[in-house]
Amino acid sequence: MIRRISIFFGAIIVLLVIAGAAAYIYLVITGGSPEASEEITENVEQLDSATDSQTVFRIIQEESRVRFTLEEDLAGVRTTVIGETNQVAGDILIDRATPSNSQIGAIRINLRTLETDRSSRDRMMRSQILQSAKDEFEFTEFEPTHMTGLPESVSVGEAFSFQVTGNLPLAGVTKEVTFEVTVTPVSEERIEGSGTTTVLRSDYGLQIPNVQQVANVTDEVRLEIAFVAVVVQDAEINTDASAG
Repeated sequence: MIRRISIFFGAIIVLLVIAGAAAYIYLVITGGSPEASEEITENVEQLDSATDSQTVFRIIQEESRVRFTLEEDLAGVRTTVIGETNQVAGDILIDRATPSNSQIGAIRINLRTLETDRSSRDRMMRSQILQSAKDEFEFTEFEPTHMTGLPESVSVGEAFSFQVTGNLPLAGVTKEVTFEVTVTPVSEERIEGSGTTTVLRSDYGLQIPNVQQVANVTDEVRLEIAFVAVVVQDAEINTDASAG
């Protein structure tokens, strides 16, 4: 009898190990690669200046970051999770004479390249949460619809703040969100800025899979962009537009 019980429990342990290995293999396969399938600047909207007072600035990836922040219980410890990528692109047009005529083009982000401090979490995001391993969900584009709170004047060295509202799709669901944005014209040829907003996972239907040691993931997710953009010369704009 004891031998039969030992064999029974041994079989259960073997099955659990096999199931765990199968789940891991499935996650690795469906999680895909974190590598981008194309340059982030491909197929992104490009703005063009219409007057002498308007200047187009283009985000440079090397000095820019997009990140999300949320909290979870990891092995019983409250943990702050930060995911980040520099794969972001977009144009910003500033009208020095009439700042209210300034524009922000579509901001393109590669969600597949988001990284946290755990590769297993990253695979889960690509596989089941953001589903960015799928080609149709690799990229998202924040499409601005309107801006409010722009200043009456813009000067080099002086930061200004405003709100930009637009549509943000994630995993096949699109919601309207509003970013609080601050921009500093560092020089005539360079601007630096940041934008923040908070979204709800539940609004997008982003479910956290049942994973051992992970619990109580916050519904609120903070989204941030920290960007540096430099002037795009007219010749470069025209060349890019012709290539598109």
